[in-house]
Amino acid sequence: MDTATSTPTCPVCGANCTGHASPTIGSEARGWSVAAHLGGLGAGLLSGGTLGFLAPLFVWMARRDDDAFTEHHAKEALNFQLTALAAIVASVVLAIPMVIIGVLTLGVGLLLAGIAVVAAVIAWFVLPIVAASRASSSSGYRYPVCIRFIR
Repeated sequence: MDTATSTPTCPVCGANCTGHASPTIGSEARGWSVAAHLGGLGAGLLSGGTLGFLAPLFVWMARRDDDAFTEHHAKEALNFQLTALAAIVASVVLAIPMVIIGVLTLGVGLLLAGIAVVAAVIAWFVLPIVAASRASSSSGYRYPVCIRFIR
């Protein structure tokens, strides 16, 4: 591997940057960061995805001034859960038009929509686990499909 051209992933912001010092991430910061990701998943599972933003919001509000690592992970988890909530709202709004399209396309539209929903649910379940694993190992993480509501 050519180390001259590759930039390591920053444990603070998760990007390939050299702008931050490499701090030692304490176990408390890692714990809060993992809680932001898995708390969002747990709250979402209990509420059908609608309240998944509450746990990361709590972590972000409580810990955003304490350390950049926890702030980064809490913001990422919050943005991901808000994106998931927006997708849920959009799918409810588009449910009736999708049924009409499904009838007009003899079920092909409903099949494609069903595949998209299954893929989204799998991503919603797996990505916070991956993010929590990265937080636990003191690494940054950015969700691949996410609207950045909070920067």
